[in-house]
Amino acid sequence: MRNSYLFTSESVSEGHPDKVADQISDAIVDLFLSKDPEARVACETLTTTQRVVLAGEIRGNGIMNNQGEWEDGVQQEIEDAVRQTVKEIGYEQDGFHWETLTFENHLHGQSAEIAQGVDAGEDKDEGAGDQGIMFGYATDETPDLMPATLDYSHKILERLAADRKSGVAPFLEPDSKSQVTLRYVDGKPVECTALVVSTQHAPDYYYYKGEGDETKYAELRDHVLTVAREVMPDGFVTDATTIHVNPTGRFEIGGPDGDAGVTGRKIIVDTYGGASPHGGGAFSGKDPTKVDRSAAYITRYLAKNVVAAGLAKRCTIQLSYAIGIAEPLSVYVDLHGTAANGVDEAKLEAVLPKLVRLTPRGIREHLGLNAPIYKPSAAYGHFGRTPDGQHFPWEKTDLVDQLKAAMA
Repeated sequence: MRNSYLFTSESVSEGHPDKVADQISDAIVDLFLSKDPEARVACETLTTTQRVVLAGEIRGNGIMNNQGEWEDGVQQEIEDAVRQTVKEIGYEQDGFHWETLTFENHLHGQSAEIAQGVDAGEDKDEGAGDQGIMFGYATDETPDLMPATLDYSHKILERLAADRKSGVAPFLEPDSKSQVTLRYVDGKPVECTALVVSTQHAPDYYYYKGEGDETKYAELRDHVLTVAREVMPDGFVTDATTIHVNPTGRFEIGGPDGDAGVTGRKIIVDTYGGASPHGGGAFSGKDPTKVDRSAAYITRYLAKNVVAAGLAKRCTIQLSYAIGIAEPLSVYVDLHGTAANGVDEAKLEAVLPKLVRLTPRGIREHLGLNAPIYKPSAAYGHFGRTPDGQHFPWEKTDLVDQLKAAMA
């Protein structure tokens, strides 16, 4: 491990156009799972100026019949869920308004050829919804066992959104991005060397060189820096930190009006900020038979429990699947040279599948994934969140004792 280096991660807010799309897609997943816990959902969302478009394939009792016809009232429920999601984010702008935007629903029935591979039968278990590789990661550099650069990037934007909604910072608008660069010494973050925050804002809060005193930009900048200092450990943000707040000068046109958004375009923001490999599959809009989602959750769960058990300071886990096949094709563990004395990666690879059955059904049942729990995960990261008994069950550390016993 290098002794000293810089590392950077970014985040985007709930009002970023891609995140608007993710939240809408997961609102549809939640709606359908509330009707049928075994529903199949693959919902893609496009957002642009005054328009939201849904596409994808679905199946489920109380949603669509065997002839591919919508059950009574479901299409209105879908539209209501879309508009409510946009309203909760806070979009009431001329270019994107929850009440007046144009909505199009192009969801249709799931392909029978996909269904026959995924569904359980008399002679087969439920198969994976697709082929692919999934990674989970954990590190002890923050209490959430997440990379610090991403953890702080998320928390800065989450706090700014809370201040916007509470009225503490009424000059903020929904769309924003953050980027945090930290210096690491002996694998631990010690200071913030660079901070970038670009946030959509009300008129008169712009900045141009030489004209800053003529606007209210200083109020916006001071608020952002106060939040950043409160989110990061004391002393991380100093006079030596390179700081850019709205470096383009003006950011009044934002969200889907400023740039189109599509489901699944922020997968590194969703996971580990580049500190870990990523399998490539997005999460939002997919029911938990899709291993892109459920297997990524179980690998995070396992990696987090490994680190929480003190077996290593860092842990990466990979699983791979074939469409229609239940059991994973491979299990891989990398402790990055941080393993505790006597902890062997090959032994962990043998132990983990005995603690949790790593089939799509086994994962869903262990974590309780057939429930409408996904919309809150679609902004500010799927990982590093606080489990509350319903949401984020993959963040629990209830395997610690079993892991310690198995590896003793």
